[in-house]
Amino acid sequence: MSDAGLWLSNIAHLRLDRARGDPAPHKPLLLLAVLDLAEQGALDADALPLSPELAFRFLTYWTVVAARRSTRPDVRLPFHHLQSDGFWTSCDEAGNPSPDRKLTRFARPAQDFIAFARDPAYRDQARRLLITRFFRPSERIALCEMLRLVIPTASTAEQGAAYASPKEAKQAGREARFRLAVMGAYGYACTLTGCRLTTITAGSVVDAAHIHEFSDSRNNDIRNGLALCKNAHWSFDNGLWTVSDDYRIVVAIGKFSEDNPDGRRLTDYHGQMLRLPADRDVWPSPLHLAWHRKKTFLGS
Repeated sequence: MSDAGLWLSNIAHLRLDRARGDPAPHKPLLLLAVLDLAEQGALDADALPLSPELAFRFLTYWTVVAARRSTRPDVRLPFHHLQSDGFWTSCDEAGNPSPDRKLTRFARPAQDFIAFARDPAYRDQARRLLITRFFRPSERIALCEMLRLVIPTASTAEQGAAYASPKEAKQAGREARFRLAVMGAYGYACTLTGCRLTTITAGSVVDAAHIHEFSDSRNNDIRNGLALCKNAHWSFDNGLWTVSDDYRIVVAIGKFSEDNPDGRRLTDYHGQMLRLPADRDVWPSPLHLAWHRKKTFLGS
């Protein structure tokens, strides 16, 4: 068997908890997140850190299966135990083999797995195998929509799955893809304040926010998105600030009262430039910004 065949076999025969009847989705979802890293050129051959960014990606994938799993997942669980399937060796902070998920800080990937994951054709096969083998029909639709894959024919039948319709499942996938794209582009940092706070267990304090509200635009393009911390997101959605065509912050001065003894106030950002990604192709669209200024912004 070739190395590729071996890894596809390992994926097909993942050791999963089936105590609840269906296969636990933790390992398959984490592998999908790792394959994303490989596609982005961010999968290091020497060490895979258990990072908040990896946790955020894993938790975003988790939204697809959240309806059938009532508890919040802990990324440390699949990260540590995927070593039993041969993908890597889990290591503690000192670089020694880790005996427990609470001590695991990074993994040393198998080198032939790295080569497998970096190959676009094998990566595509791996994604399709994970999706079709370990997920319910509507979850397959959502995951394929996230990854822009053709939905397997068998997935068109819902068979009592979590979503009400294939359309709803596709939308869940699009929303998850939007979240990953926006947050990755902005480096998990708020475009208004620069705030960046990520954790292994909870992901990020920053949200992927729509500029032209989704209920009206139905638009999940990255150029209709901003990465915003909770306060910035709330105040943006409520029209307390907006963005000019030259990407300067415009505050609805006089439309609200505020006090922030230990930090900067919203009015302090008036006239400043947004913190934008290095890639201009993902900067907010002037059309969406114009909509927000006209329909949402409380100022003039």
